[in-house]
Amino acid sequence: MSTTDHSPPLTAITVIDLGRVLSAPFATSVLASLGARVIKVERPGIGDDSRAFGPHLNGKSLYFTSVNCDKESIALDLKNLDDRKTFEALLDVADVLVENFSPTVMENFGYGWETLHARWPRLIYGALSGFGKTGPLSPLPSYDIIAQALSGMMSLTGHPHSPPVRVGASIGDLVAGLYMALGVTSAIHKRTRTGEGCLIDIAMLDCQIAFLEAAVTTFTATNVVPAARGTRHPSIAPFQAFLCADRWIVIAAGNDVLFSSLCDVIGHPELATHPNFSTNAKRIAMIDELDRELTLILATRSAQEWIDRLTQVGVPCAAIQSIDEMVAMPQVIAREMIVPVDDPALGTTHVPGNPIKMSSVTPRTSRGRAPDLDQNRLGILGELANRKTKGKG
Repeated sequence: MSTTDHSPPLTAITVIDLGRVLSAPFATSVLASLGARVIKVERPGIGDDSRAFGPHLNGKSLYFTSVNCDKESIALDLKNLDDRKTFEALLDVADVLVENFSPTVMENFGYGWETLHARWPRLIYGALSGFGKTGPLSPLPSYDIIAQALSGMMSLTGHPHSPPVRVGASIGDLVAGLYMALGVTSAIHKRTRTGEGCLIDIAMLDCQIAFLEAAVTTFTATNVVPAARGTRHPSIAPFQAFLCADRWIVIAAGNDVLFSSLCDVIGHPELATHPNFSTNAKRIAMIDELDRELTLILATRSAQEWIDRLTQVGVPCAAIQSIDEMVAMPQVIAREMIVPVDDPALGTTHVPGNPIKMSSVTPRTSRGRAPDLDQNRLGILGELANRKTKGKG
């Protein structure tokens, strides 16, 4: 059966965002991109900590803008009686509440899970913290780099025998935010069956561990501790970066057939049948020798020459691009992954688009600007007052 409804999937869902800095604001940004109405509740006079993070343009944080588009802002002090009444009126209309305080903060405000669930049984409450609500580390604060360090992620990042390296993006926060968004959408689906909300307890450390790919399974099965390999893959070779005559590229010859094609393109078909390289397992065992062979050959031509030749025979490869090169890519433009935001302070700037493409949803070609602190107070208070008046009627 066909439908003419092309609205986003979370249309009519209202999310109260108590998040600060990145993890919870990223989660609610994902929900906003899926159509949810997100009302950001911030501290009076200060707002989200990330409003102070640089770089700034005309007084507005580009960091804050990156994860707070399409939201509304109201400033409330949860220790103030009148503001608490406003907050509770928001909870009356909310479907979801998301925060990333330390685990006891909401209880101290009088809005712990048991209290919230008793009064607003349909409310879905997403609590995101460094270590979750249980376990010996639960009370401790955390940041992205803490999660990357404790999870083992940093031990896998960088080059052997070099100092530890943090992943370039704050994946400790971002991955946790993504899991929170998934948890919220799953809880909304379950609520349609049960009529009840639930507590979603997300820990940054848990999420980093969940993102370790095969490292945990490999260690527990073999007792071999995975270590940093630079750009190399632990199980596939060649699957890494190589320096050409002018710049770096990556080549991912994921099986023996692709390796044979690679050898033909670079003019050394004999490597495909060499006793040290004829299978993937042998190539992994002799990875340093293979690296030396390929590095010498690939350094003789430009990156684009190799990319053109390898792409023609189906060997996955790519230049290692800078952000400015990525933004200009026809593929990125075609997928509407860099979209404009009009803002009085910033003019027209750009943020990442929505990577979730759905045939039943009309794609958006822009996003609403990140709100100024308390920007939407009058409108939100007016809506709540009208609702209260109608309720009395």
